[in-house]
Amino acid sequence: MKIVLASSNEHKVKEINAIANGFGVEFVLPPAGFDPVEDGMTFEENSYIKARAAWEISGTWSLADDSGLCIDALGGKPGIYSARYAETPQKRIERVLAEMQGVQDRTAHFACAMTLLNPDGDIAFTYTGICEGSIITEQRGSHGFGYDPIFLLKDSDKTIAELSDEDKNKVSHRSKALTAVLNHLRSSN
Repeated sequence: MKIVLASSNEHKVKEINAIANGFGVEFVLPPAGFDPVEDGMTFEENSYIKARAAWEISGTWSLADDSGLCIDALGGKPGIYSARYAETPQKRIERVLAEMQGVQDRTAHFACAMTLLNPDGDIAFTYTGICEGSIITEQRGSHGFGYDPIFLLKDSDKTIAELSDEDKNKVSHRSKALTAVLNHLRSSN
């Protein structure tokens, strides 16, 4: 079964296909013209907007995710603005570290909302995966991307950036959401 992944990020397609290995599903990039306006106020709304845009140009099964880092002491920021919190990934990390300077409560979580649309364009399934942890004061690790080097996993002494791709795919917010989607597909067939 092929499902259009509502993303132009080849790294994300690769990561999601690695997680989905063994489920009999292959995720592919959407056709040319995929360029949704993510103007939702929640991860769930943005996930639906992207899934709908992918379905509109493909007319087939479409899956979208919207994810980000939510820091308790910052009122949930950067949240839905995680990818746009600064101009580059490094500057986004630096902004978070600057905003967290001197803050005691460093709890945070990554959230990943996924929306699956069927070939009729109806919502077949939605799920939000959560990965809990905290923000450390300096970067550690060279794997992953985004905020991974400053996100210490709950009940662990490692950041996500210190995990192998295989280990990350067992605990990440995206992995949890995708596993729920794949289990739904498996149980409904």
